[in-house]
Amino acid sequence: MIGTLKRVDVTEATFQTAVIERSREKPVVVDFWAAWCAPCHMLAPVLEREVELREGAVELVKLDVDANPSISRAYGVQGIPAVKGFRDGRVVGEFVGAQPAAAVARFLDSLVPSRAELLARQGDEASLRQALELEPGRPDAAVPLARMLHARGLSEDALEILRGVQGSFAADGLAARIRLEASNASEVAPAFAALDAGDEDVALDVLISAIRPGRPERDDIRRVVVSILDELGTDSPLAMTSRSRLASALF
Repeated sequence: MIGTLKRVDVTEATFQTAVIERSREKPVVVDFWAAWCAPCHMLAPVLEREVELREGAVELVKLDVDANPSISRAYGVQGIPAVKGFRDGRVVGEFVGAQPAAAVARFLDSLVPSRAELLARQGDEASLRQALELEPGRPDAAVPLARMLHARGLSEDALEILRGVQGSFAADGLAARIRLEASNASEVAPAFAALDAGDEDVALDVLISAIRPGRPERDDIRRVVVSILDELGTDSPLAMTSRSRLASALF
């Protein structure tokens, strides 16, 4: 029944559990507000109604900025009402100020996983293929499916799937690897064996050492290196040193 959504207040003591950890299971919307804020009181019923209409697909919590200044500062709240949507422990969407129902609805819908995303999360081949049928080119479905096919020796099928992906270092790197394997570039074969064994250090060393001016496969080797660095993340010491080596090899 519409109108029965309970107000859930979070504090600095409960924020980690109620928002950060909970958002790994489903989207959590945090309404930063204060009792003296008139626009906050205007937005609250709109936000609550739209959340309730989504029947549990997203959760709503409220945080009093006056009572919880540390959290408010940590998330850069300067004006209220400030609404932030959390998924997987981080902010993925936000807006400031009272908004009409249509705008709030669009915001909430952007947080709720699509059917294709839910299928991609399942990770089995059938679900990944269904996800791509619904949303062709999804990297989180195309890359793992291409990896499965590549592991089975179906490299051309893997490449065909990867051709539809845009803006993914992982997809570019896997496609480059498949092309390098097809070209019989024996110098980089040990890198792929090391990569499959989980030894990124050796893989990067071999690949970066193989980048030489004038080499036809140079750009594909670079793509594989970049994909490994992207997967390692910006804080990885190995990624930091390897980026410097890559820059030196390229320039």
